[in-house]
Amino acid sequence: MVRLLVLATFVVILNETLMINAIPRLMESMNVTEQAAQWVSTAFMLTMAAVIPVTGWFLQRVTTRQGYTIAMGVFLAGTALCAVAPTFTILLLGRIVQAAGTAVMMPLLMTTLMTVVPEQDRGRVMGNVTLAISVAPALGPAISGLILQFGSWRLLFVAVLPIAGAVTYFGLRHLRNIGEPQVSTLDWASAAMATLGFGGLVYGLSLFGEGESNLGPSIGIVVAGAATIAFFVLRQLKLQRTGAPLMDLRTLTHRTFALSLALMCIAFLAMMGSMILLPLYLQNLRGLTPLQTGLLLMPGGLAMGLLGPTVGRLYDRLGSRPLVLPGSIGIVASLAGFTQVSMTMPYWQVLALHALLMISLAATFTPIFTLGMGALPPNMYPHGSSILGTLQQVAAALGTALVVTVMSARAGHLVAEGATAASAQLSGMKVAFVIATVLAAATIVVAALLPSRTTTSGEVMAH
Repeated sequence: MVRLLVLATFVVILNETLMINAIPRLMESMNVTEQAAQWVSTAFMLTMAAVIPVTGWFLQRVTTRQGYTIAMGVFLAGTALCAVAPTFTILLLGRIVQAAGTAVMMPLLMTTLMTVVPEQDRGRVMGNVTLAISVAPALGPAISGLILQFGSWRLLFVAVLPIAGAVTYFGLRHLRNIGEPQVSTLDWASAAMATLGFGGLVYGLSLFGEGESNLGPSIGIVVAGAATIAFFVLRQLKLQRTGAPLMDLRTLTHRTFALSLALMCIAFLAMMGSMILLPLYLQNLRGLTPLQTGLLLMPGGLAMGLLGPTVGRLYDRLGSRPLVLPGSIGIVASLAGFTQVSMTMPYWQVLALHALLMISLAATFTPIFTLGMGALPPNMYPHGSSILGTLQQVAAALGTALVVTVMSARAGHLVAEGATAASAQLSGMKVAFVIATVLAAATIVVAALLPSRTTTSGEVMAH
């Protein structure tokens, strides 16, 4: 049952980064600018950030099978719409529908897993989940590079449809209901604030990458989004005393969960930042094709996937510390290596640094997810997974916005001083990697503060 849910989650999350390589094709066939074409990825992240906060409430209301049917049905409808989209607007609409289905799938998998799997096996099973959650976005560009060799960007959706259809069919044949649905009311004000706040924050951050002309509006939108989230938090604290909050923030009073969340956000931010920078470096500056770029970055993604289950088993045996500390150090070391990118850096070095980054992330993500969720009491699982999912999207958007903004600002400054466009962009990338390295250094500090295990009651055991 968990395998089927993992497979379904892998298929839906793969779509988050599937379009990154297809942007040049899309600009050509739909006659849109690069900024507009980027929206096929931005709209997906935005929708995820806006919908995930409501999933905690939604998953408590429906049975497991109903949740699965709705998530996969919505995803399939969105994919079909994208495949036949006659205009760019309809393609964007299809991406939003796809993302809404994906947003339900992730917390559904997490909540089911924490309920069904006994604690001593959680690391092993969570290793397979990490495979879906973190490897799918890492493999997206490589897979799309392969598919794009055979034809138009529409093939990306045509290829996903039968796979998603089959996964849905087999899932419904084998899936059982877990737990009883609870009737709870939805606080519409909270839902609106979450959508506007998290959606606005991700949108504002994504505008940063589009050049200095958008600086004023993007700062305004980020501030408005952050303010709305502040009101959302106050409302949740009030509802915790009287009614049912949309997102139960008492999860954050569990120290281990809060620390795990912080570490995951920083690590995800570093991963998404490097995933944006490396294809730009390899394609724009080194002249590789999308397929060559995909193949160069594929070993890292595959290593991360294949290591997931092994890391999970090691976690069950050794606890989190022997994995997370070396993992955090590896993340920092690989990003520090990327600060030395040049026009002549050997490709094997790029491959080795990328593989080190992905392996270090694999060593970090599985224990973090397991430890963080395991620190919560069972009734908090839906809320914990929806907070985790939402902040993951915000971290991804922040990572992307941060590196692109830093790179563009530095490159623009150097071009104004008379540098060539290529050397200016390369210098911008180096500065962006330096900032990513500095941020990632914080993961080592957080990793040192984490306990090695949690017990079922959510209390921390001594190391």
